[in-house]
Amino acid sequence: MCVGLSAKVIRVKDGRALIDVSGAKREISAELLEELEPGDYVMVHAGTAIAKITSDDEKEGEDLIRLLEG
Repeated sequence: MCVGLSAKVIRVKDGRALIDVSGAKREISAELLEELEPGDYVMVHAGTAIAKITSDDEKEGEDLIRLLEG
Protein backbone atom coordinates (compact mmCIF):
# COMPACT_ATOMS: atom_id res chain seq x y z
CA MET A 1 0.00 0.00 0.00
CA CYS A 2 1.35 3.45 -0.77
CA VAL A 3 0.55 6.59 1.09
CA GLY A 4 0.32 9.95 -0.65
CA LEU A 5 -0.13 13.43 0.73
CA SER A 6 -1.98 16.35 -0.79
CA ALA A 7 0.24 19.40 -1.14
CA LYS A 8 0.02 22.89 -2.58
CA VAL A 9 2.65 23.85 -5.14
CA ILE A 10 4.51 27.05 -4.25
CA ARG A 11 7.16 27.16 -6.99
CA VAL A 12 8.19 25.07 -10.02
CA LYS A 13 11.63 25.19 -11.63
CA ASP A 14 13.76 22.75 -13.62
CA GLY A 15 11.69 19.63 -12.89
CA ARG A 16 11.51 20.39 -9.16
CA ALA A 17 8.66 21.87 -7.11
CA LEU A 18 8.53 23.54 -3.74
CA ILE A 19 5.41 22.34 -1.93
CA ASP A 20 3.59 23.28 1.26
CA VAL A 21 1.93 20.68 3.46
CA SER A 22 0.41 22.21 6.59
CA GLY A 23 3.08 24.90 6.70
CA ALA A 24 5.97 22.49 6.15
CA LYS A 25 7.76 23.28 2.91
CA ARG A 26 9.96 20.86 1.00
CA GLU A 27 11.33 20.39 -2.46
CA ILE A 28 10.17 17.39 -4.52
CA SER A 29 10.53 16.01 -8.03
CA ALA A 30 7.90 17.28 -10.47
CA GLU A 31 9.25 15.50 -13.54
CA LEU A 32 6.28 13.13 -13.90
CA LEU A 33 3.73 15.93 -14.33
CA GLU A 34 3.32 18.37 -17.18
CA GLU A 35 2.05 21.93 -16.90
CA LEU A 36 2.43 22.17 -13.14
CA GLU A 37 2.05 25.73 -11.82
CA PRO A 38 2.13 27.51 -8.45
CA GLY A 39 -1.24 27.19 -6.74
CA ASP A 40 -1.89 23.69 -8.10
CA TYR A 41 -2.48 20.82 -5.70
CA VAL A 42 -0.65 17.52 -6.15
CA MET A 43 -0.47 14.07 -4.59
CA VAL A 44 3.06 13.39 -3.35
CA HIS A 45 4.60 9.99 -2.72
CA ALA A 46 8.25 9.27 -1.88
CA GLY A 47 9.38 12.79 -2.74
CA THR A 48 7.68 12.84 -6.15
CA ALA A 49 4.52 14.54 -7.37
CA ILE A 50 2.58 11.60 -8.80
CA ALA A 51 -0.75 13.22 -9.72
CA LYS A 52 -2.21 16.65 -10.14
CA ILE A 53 -5.43 17.23 -8.22
CA THR A 54 -7.88 18.68 -10.72
CA SER A 55 -10.10 21.67 -10.03
CA ASP A 56 -12.99 19.26 -9.36
CA ASP A 57 -10.89 17.68 -6.59
CA GLU A 58 -9.29 20.90 -5.28
CA LYS A 59 -11.76 21.35 -2.41
CA GLU A 60 -11.19 17.75 -1.39
CA GLY A 61 -7.42 18.36 -1.34
CA GLU A 62 -7.86 21.48 0.80
CA ASP A 63 -10.18 19.57 3.16
CA LEU A 64 -7.62 16.80 3.53
CA ILE A 65 -4.86 19.28 4.39
CA ARG A 66 -7.11 20.91 7.01
CA LEU A 67 -7.91 17.47 8.46
CA LEU A 68 -4.22 16.63 8.75
CA GLU A 69 -3.60 19.93 10.55
CA GLY A 70 -5.92 18.70 13.30
